[in-house]
Parts: sequence; structure tokens; C-alpha cells
Amino acid sequence: MNKEQEKDPQQRSWLERIGYALIGELKNLDDLISLIRGAEKANLLGPDALAMIEGVLQVSELQVRDIMLPRPQIIFISRDASLEDIYSAVIAASHSRFPVQDDETSEVVGILLAKDLLPYVDKAKSQSFDVRDVMRQAIFVPESKRLNVMLNEFRMHRNHMAMVVDEYGSVAGLITIEDVLEQIVGEIEDEHDFEEEASILQRSEDEFTIKALTEIVAFNERFSTNYSDDYDTVGGFVIKRFGHVPKSGETMLVDNLQFEVLRADNRRVHLLRMTILPLLEKDES
Repeated sequence: MNKEQEKDPQQRSWLERIGYALIGELKNLDDLISLIRGAEKANLLGPDALAMIEGVLQVSELQVRDIMLPRPQIIFISRDASLEDIYSAVIAASHSRFPVQDDETSEVVGILLAKDLLPYVDKAKSQSFDVRDVMRQAIFVPESKRLNVMLNEFRMHRNHMAMVVDEYGSVAGLITIEDVLEQIVGEIEDEHDFEEEASILQRSEDEFTIKALTEIVAFNERFSTNYSDDYDTVGGFVIKRFGHVPKSGETMLVDNLQFEVLRADNRRVHLLRMTILPLLEKDES
């Protein structure tokens, strides 16, 4: 054994350690992540590159059930819905794809793409509209499918959405290619997003969209609250109040402020909707 091989692993440079890693020094994924984080501390990787590498590694460990949109939060289109009702649902949700459901059996029978409705803007064609004529085949995947396999299937079959089924074959949720990609690259802008420099966007008199990274000090100043500055961000404050990292769709009431998680992954909250509710009058009797 030469002197380089005798050197304590903690005394080796990062480049030496990565060299030994390639010949089998690492025992598990945690060792590899620790090594990569060491590279970032040594300025060999930028923070963005580190986050993406960690995301890639995590994708191979996570399953579809970990990031899917649960069934109660899915917006379904009825197979027997009128064109007018479908237009209303599409406009309200601002999504591009919708599962089509048989109301009698609650089974998903297809996927409707909003763009496939465009020909029916013509009133003459709209008279003969039947969602069965335009819906596409739904793809079903098990909850246990790993995200790296799911991403590969999305790419191979050029699908962007799949329905997730439980062990009994019932629909438990849905997953999109965007959901998987966000585990690697972070947030992807959607209909909730607003200008990068903004952190709080007022949607109506009592409703606001708030980035989770908004500083709690700025939040207090905006809404005349006095929440503890033990938390640097609104996201940290919300997670502490939940007692766990919440999933999209979870809600929480703090005083007269209702927080709804619009976007989150298993590591952090990204975007919130806050609604100011009327203050309840105190009983003075």
C-alpha cells in the first residue's frame, strides 16, 4: 500500500476522495451525497448544480405516491358534461389536461386536452359535441412505480399525465411529467406564478398568493401581523405550524388567516394561497 492509500479519508482532498469513490470507497447513497456536498463547499459545484444532482439521486429513491396529486384534489370532467360546463371548468382551473370520469362508476375513462376543444368554438360544430369523441386514452400506473422509471416512460410514450392506482386498482391520484421534473430542477412556472422579484401577489381584496421564501419580517409589515421572527420565511413559519412538510392542498388557519399550500414537494413548501377571513366577534356577555 502506498502513502496515498494509507492517508486518512478525511485528510484527502475532494478530488482524491472522488477518485477513491469511483473504485468503491462509498458504501451507500448518503456517502455519495455527503461527498457531493463537500464539492459544493469547496466551490467545485455551484448551489444550483448541487440541488439538481441531489434531485436526480432522489428521483431514483422516490415513488409515484410520494409526489402524486391525491384524488380529492383532482378536477375531473364528467363524461356526460355539456360543452358549456366543460368550458367553465377549464377556464376556472386553467389546466391543460383533465381526467374524464364516468359519474356512475367513478372510473376514469380518458383524458381531455383543453386544446382539443378549440374546433368546437365554431357554433356549428359545437352542436354535435361529445367528450367521447375527443378524449384520449388514459395511462394508469401503480403507486409504487419509481420516479426515474416514470420519467423514462413519459419520455418514451410522449405522455404528460398518468393516473395513479392503488393496490385495488382504484384511482388514488395523478402525476404529470412536470411533477417529476420539478424534483430535479426545482419549481417550474405555472398559472400561479408571478414576477420573479415579487413575493406577494394580491389576487382579490382578501386573497393573496405568497412565495414560501417571503421573509417573515416583510410578511408582518405587509399584513400588520406580529409572527415570531424565529422563522426566517413564511414557509418556515407554516411548516412549524403544520408540524410536518405539508402537501399541496393542505390548509391551516392561523388567527383569521387561512393558508393553503399550492405547491410543495417532500422537502419544502414553494407557494401558498392566503385568504383573510372575517374576524369573529367576541362574545361580550
